[in-house]
Amino acid sequence: MESDTLITFEELGLGKTVLEAVNNMGFEELTPIQAETIPLSLEGQDVIGQAQTGTGKTAAYGIPLVQRLDPSQGHVQALVITPTRELAMQVAEELNRIGQFKRVRTLPVYGGQDINRQIRALAKGQHIVVGTPGRLLDHL
Repeated sequence: MESDTLITFEELGLGKTVLEAVNNMGFEELTPIQAETIPLSLEGQDVIGQAQTGTGKTAAYGIPLVQRLDPSQGHVQALVITPTRELAMQVAEELNRIGQFKRVRTLPVYGGQDINRQIRALAKGQHIVVGTPGRLLDHL
């Protein structure tokens, strides 16, 4: 797909709530990684992308992820694995912003935080879990 075929997020056919969140976040034009991956992900295709820091990779996979989630389902529908707690917190925050108007709940799980609090939060029903490998293994 040509990265300049899609210019705005409105052209992606996103739902009203996701589009509202994207606009609220100040996104106007897709970055190259977003233009290449979002349409494929929205179709349900698997994608692998690589881009420099600050190019919108989290939104590139987060926007279609949130779009495809069903918030009426009270269980985990997506798992994101990150190598560090800092990245887990950053990714969870971004996904919460993307899903804010759709009422998508994202929970970061990582070591150094009370696991019982995480267990209680999971029991309340989360749609996305973002975690570090060690803490995810602890939960399993």
